[in-house]
Amino acid sequence: MRRMKQMGLVALTVLAACKYDDAITAPPPAPPQVTVFSATGNIAAKVDEFRNALGPSNGGTPGEQPTGRREISWDGAGANPFNNKDDFPADFFNTNVKSGAIYTTAGTGFRNDSTFFTDVNPAYADQFNFFSATKIFAPVGSNELDQLFQVAGQPTPAVVRGFGIVFSDVDVADRTTITLFAQDGSNLGSFAAPVRSDAAGLSFVGALFPTAIVARVRITLGTGALGANINDITIGGTADLVVLDNVIYGEPKKAF
Repeated sequence: MRRMKQMGLVALTVLAACKYDDAITAPPPAPPQVTVFSATGNIAAKVDEFRNALGPSNGGTPGEQPTGRREISWDGAGANPFNNKDDFPADFFNTNVKSGAIYTTAGTGFRNDSTFFTDVNPAYADQFNFFSATKIFAPVGSNELDQLFQVAGQPTPAVVRGFGIVFSDVDVADRTTITLFAQDGSNLGSFAAPVRSDAAGLSFVGALFPTAIVARVRITLGTGALGANINDITIGGTADLVVLDNVIYGEPKKAF
């Protein structure tokens, strides 16, 4: 009898060990399916392809829409009071214009610029270009910014199914990126904008998922921040300076 009990205990121990081994060797969950859109040079066709994949534009219509996309071009008249200054409101595109976008940065603010940033540094006169006339955008004092999503016109956290950006003057490979995060903070992937291929200097990268899962995007612009004494590597400086233009993303859906 004692021998049978001992054999039973051994069997239970082996079974428990097997279950434990299964738990620690189980494969991680598969990454979400993603379609990447990328272009340099004449980027218009690829940008339109990304727009069409997301659906029709919902403009600044408040409230959650059933389908479609939102787009920020920085060119609207409502932004004029903030142009060419370092105090562009981080929540402008969910308060003044109800597009469901909120920005944060480790820098000191944001700049919406119609002078190619020559007021920051005259050396930038021939550095940057725009995709939609005539304003471009960058954080102040940093080369990183985050975009978070809210239901358009509401303080309600939201998620989107796709996100893309037009960049100006990408000179160094794999340093200008968008990194997408889910609501739980998990990394959904990092995607690099291609190096510019012509004098126009524009690049585009976008990522599209089957469903709305993107809660935050970290945008990294080259290798340094704009500044009065900071020049681009193409004119003898030490940093790859990059700014952004059109930001295109799926309709923000209420996060659960």
